[in-house]
Amino acid sequence: MVALARARARRRGPARSRSDVRQQCDVLRDRHAGDSDGRLEAERDRLGGLAPRHRRVPAVPQRRRAGAACAWCGVSGAERSAGHLIVDALRQAGVTHLFANFGSDHPAIIEALAADREAGIDSPAVILCPHEYTALSAAHGYAAVTGKPQAVFVHTDVGTANLGGAVHNAARSRVPVFIFAGLTPYTLEGELPGSRNSFVNHLQDVPDQHGIVRPYVKWSYDIRTAANVPQIVHRSLQVARSAPAGPVYVTAAREVLAERAPDPRLEVAQWRPVEPSPAPADAVDDLFAALSGAERPVVITTYLGRSHGAVGALVRVAERLGVAVIEHNAEVVNFPRDHPLHAGDDPHRVIADADVILAIDTDVPWVDAIRTPRSGASVFVVNEDPLQESLPLWYVRADRFIRADSALVLAQLEERCAPTPDGLATRRAETAAEDSLALRRAWAEEADADIQADRLTPASVSATLSGLLDDDTIVVNEAISAAPTVWKHLPRRLPGTLYGNRGTSLGWSGGGALGVKLAAPERTVVSIVGDGTFFFSVPSSTYWVAHRYGLPVLTVVLDNGGWNATKRNVERIHPDGIAVRSDRYWVNLQQSADFGGIAAAAGEAWGAIVSDLSMLEGALRAGLERVRAGISAVVTVRMEPISSQPDEPVSTEAHSHASQHTHSSPEGHR
Repeated sequence: MVALARARARRRGPARSRSDVRQQCDVLRDRHAGDSDGRLEAERDRLGGLAPRHRRVPAVPQRRRAGAACAWCGVSGAERSAGHLIVDALRQAGVTHLFANFGSDHPAIIEALAADREAGIDSPAVILCPHEYTALSAAHGYAAVTGKPQAVFVHTDVGTANLGGAVHNAARSRVPVFIFAGLTPYTLEGELPGSRNSFVNHLQDVPDQHGIVRPYVKWSYDIRTAANVPQIVHRSLQVARSAPAGPVYVTAAREVLAERAPDPRLEVAQWRPVEPSPAPADAVDDLFAALSGAERPVVITTYLGRSHGAVGALVRVAERLGVAVIEHNAEVVNFPRDHPLHAGDDPHRVIADADVILAIDTDVPWVDAIRTPRSGASVFVVNEDPLQESLPLWYVRADRFIRADSALVLAQLEERCAPTPDGLATRRAETAAEDSLALRRAWAEEADADIQADRLTPASVSATLSGLLDDDTIVVNEAISAAPTVWKHLPRRLPGTLYGNRGTSLGWSGGGALGVKLAAPERTVVSIVGDGTFFFSVPSSTYWVAHRYGLPVLTVVLDNGGWNATKRNVERIHPDGIAVRSDRYWVNLQQSADFGGIAAAAGEAWGAIVSDLSMLEGALRAGLERVRAGISAVVTVRMEPISSQPDEPVSTEAHSHASQHTHSSPEGHR
């Protein structure tokens, strides 16, 4: 400590020659080891009983290696702060956007960005997000479209906690994201640049900040020195991008971010992710033999279409083998909806009859409590993580579990297929086509019945919207309990025109749709949500970002006055219970929130409320026109409420006041 204090005093003195600086560096270097050891031991004592991997070890300037530049006097090589090295490494790795909610832990990062802008370097672009959930959801949406990880910067423990369910969503959806948070400074008396200078620095000092996100991230690390910052950044992105992809979490204290070191100028090509793997030849042989010889084979998938090329490969394999395809809880377009081999979205409808099942790129191919495959059926599971190792309780009874890339496995199957279907494959295809046609007719009749009866339902809304969208429009589906209905009546045919969230933290579509729009600025983006989901999406943050950065999205809110998914689960588990008998579930949201008004207040959006089917098409057309003109739009569709009465008495005065501000015309508001 004494040596460092003297060093600070000397730095405040008059200008010195290069030789004087070198001599002082030699003295400091000789004394440095003892001081460093003492600081390390003190910090370890302070952290007490934490496991070694959870201890935050303070940064210690390193001894100079032979031939390396001096980290104290900069005799050779260009030096930058650790914060600047992080930004540089992200840019070198191809990260184009920082979705940021900066705090008092980020001065070195902010200074680095300012220096870059002054030097004419405008990448990575900063997308400022008033809420961290928006930031990570937007990075998630961007990565879903491009496959490229982006960076999210949040503030110490509190910003990390505010990421909330967005980390769960990124993990379950297997999207690569680089998350960075500062740690509270670990010095109190001005010993180092970045030392504590506010009471909040003390309050944000928690024993295990990484523990907030550890169950969800693939890898986490605390940067302890500027000397290897680029290596840490490139390794983190390498891990995030390697299958199965996912978020990573990196931290550094302010003292570390202020520390300076030379840029090692790494070869980015040496930090590629692990190459995707094909399946073993014998496994593919077994799978091909089973599919080609089956009477009723079926493919079940959820997210195979993340690889656009895999969609075409699945079509060719299905056609040559005469295999029906089910999209279960589809996250993306996996198979063209109008294809005669498309068997819908419900695996439980067919697995009892299927003799061979290929579950490829799906986490939960069926729910055992609903229905299981028939006895003697052959089941093959193909996945980057076929055992779902991040899920503590999970199992599927299968004949073979194959860890491989789905696109490569389909290419291997295609190599084994004959150029044209044989007689058995042709008969299977004819049977599947008849089933598919009957299924689509039933869906159409459902929507037609609602339209003829002038009912506003998920089916009638989706069918009406479908007639207004072209094939290139991107749909973001987070309608939750209505999501399967939206999927049926708003068909997407082309890869890259549907995105969902495999996680279960509601509200992802708010920021997620912004990330999708940022990645595909030339495309129209339409998001379909429930009223409960809209609340979860932090709309004040979502529409502020949309307006500031020119990311217009049409949001259609299916307002059924509550959280229907919760109600339905109560009905399933307690069908004769008191809650069902009294129609009281504590999920009632019938306070008639003006969702368009919220969006208008936060981001100058346009809004309309639809309460009659005759108003619907006009409101949707008007919303699409606003979006194409660069203005976000929210169309709220008031459907039949899920519950007929409030769960508890509600103030009539509050209801009266709210009704005075409710818009009921597709004219909308700005």
